[in-house]
Amino acid sequence: MDYMIGVDIGTTSVKTVLYDTAGQMQGYSNNLYPLYQDVPDMAEEDPDEIFSAMIDGLTTVMRKADLKNGKIQGVSFSAAMHSLILLDEDHKPLTRAITWADNRAVKYADELRENGVGKQLYEKTGTPIHPMTPLSKLIWLRNDQPDLFKQARWFVGIKEYVLYRLFGVLQEDYSIANATGLFNIFKMDWDDQALEVAGITRDQLPKLVDTTDQITGMNADYAGVIGMDPQTPFIMGASDGPLANLGVNAIKPGVVAVTIGTSGAVRVVTDKPKIDPKGRVFCYYLSKDHWVVGGPVNNGGIVFRWVRDQLFAPEKLTAEQMGVDSYDLLTEIAAKIPAGSDGLIFHPFLGGERAPIWDANARGSFFGLTRTHSRAHMVRAALEGIVYNLYTVMLALEEVVGKPTSIQATGGFARSELWRQMLADIFEQDVTIPESPEGTALGAATLGMYALGLIDDLSVVKNFIGVANVHHPNPETYDAYRALVPIYIRLSRQLQSEYKNIAEYQRTHVHQKKQK
Repeated sequence: MDYMIGVDIGTTSVKTVLYDTAGQMQGYSNNLYPLYQDVPDMAEEDPDEIFSAMIDGLTTVMRKADLKNGKIQGVSFSAAMHSLILLDEDHKPLTRAITWADNRAVKYADELRENGVGKQLYEKTGTPIHPMTPLSKLIWLRNDQPDLFKQARWFVGIKEYVLYRLFGVLQEDYSIANATGLFNIFKMDWDDQALEVAGITRDQLPKLVDTTDQITGMNADYAGVIGMDPQTPFIMGASDGPLANLGVNAIKPGVVAVTIGTSGAVRVVTDKPKIDPKGRVFCYYLSKDHWVVGGPVNNGGIVFRWVRDQLFAPEKLTAEQMGVDSYDLLTEIAAKIPAGSDGLIFHPFLGGERAPIWDANARGSFFGLTRTHSRAHMVRAALEGIVYNLYTVMLALEEVVGKPTSIQATGGFARSELWRQMLADIFEQDVTIPESPEGTALGAATLGMYALGLIDDLSVVKNFIGVANVHHPNPETYDAYRALVPIYIRLSRQLQSEYKNIAEYQRTHVHQKKQK
């Protein structure tokens, strides 16, 4: 039995999965690390903590491989998009990894949108203007931390840093580069205008390579710790969103992948880059003839966690004492409330929002609250609000790529039958839940097998996954959701004019009170 390893460097952990070459999981490791949020809008991670977690993950799954009767064919990488690390001349970090969730560049992202330059850049890079992008972060650092900015010799993301530590080679795959806001998707090269706006030069960025590119010759010390032949090929891989589509077999035109984990996304694959004239969706590279068009949302399962911790603390404690899952308990409570939550609408923008409004200042709200509404209504409205928001992304996506033919849904939410059915009802589409618990890692492993010639085509991934559940929309919910979704959309547009004002108040008054 030969093996392929998929490594998924995520926002909260590194997931390392050992697959056989038939795509079946043979070993798994999930290594956590903290997110640092010392000041408002900050969201950083320690790159060396991530590197250690990655080493631990590889070491763990290597112990589960039968190397007497098989070999490790390769290791392939997925990574969260939009991270930025400043390195000095010796490739030592000058900063932590500034993640996609960091909003400190909001002022400069707003300026790019308002002065028209942002639209020009989006039309060349396929990356919407938002403080998440390295482009915006670089402008912020150049203006607000000029001494630190001037010290930097290199500007990289977490995957590039990890691979440099392993191999001493600094290079970046097209997919991760595509998400920086600095990469021209039509020229497949760094974009001159974007570099000028960011205030950096081409020689401060890694060498660009395809997602199927391979590296060998790992540092002998690390290879010894992991227990791996240093000549084992490491495949660059791609970014997590495109690989998640691949890992759930959503790579044919019209097949949409909906993911709800901590955050969420709606994505579909096309054979060439496509741009939204309204700038609401991204376009990211996966591999030759495979481009992923879609929209990410900040607010997925993290909203459900907030509802549990802030509104249902007693039930959380009871669940722990009973040895049952607190989320399962909450979905049981929500299931007793009718579709539409009796007219209670929740905008789930607890951490700003990306698609489709691309507003880091967005804030959450309940609308329609009356004395007849209970906490049970609030938890159901929160779950519905997350799906409403994903549906608005789908509506934007339809204008660019057409109506979906089917939906493949994954993420932590897939454990909840209520949430799965809610997705089918609001989208009015059949929803299939692939039997692929770690779709992003499987996508990375599949791309790695393709790069190594172990499979002839990415579509082979369909043989690697089964079907866990299929949900059909319930027509009895149509009236409620068809009436409420337009209200949800109109409200988010009307409230947008005040999001900036309330966000500024919170950044100044609330933060100042906490400091005192």
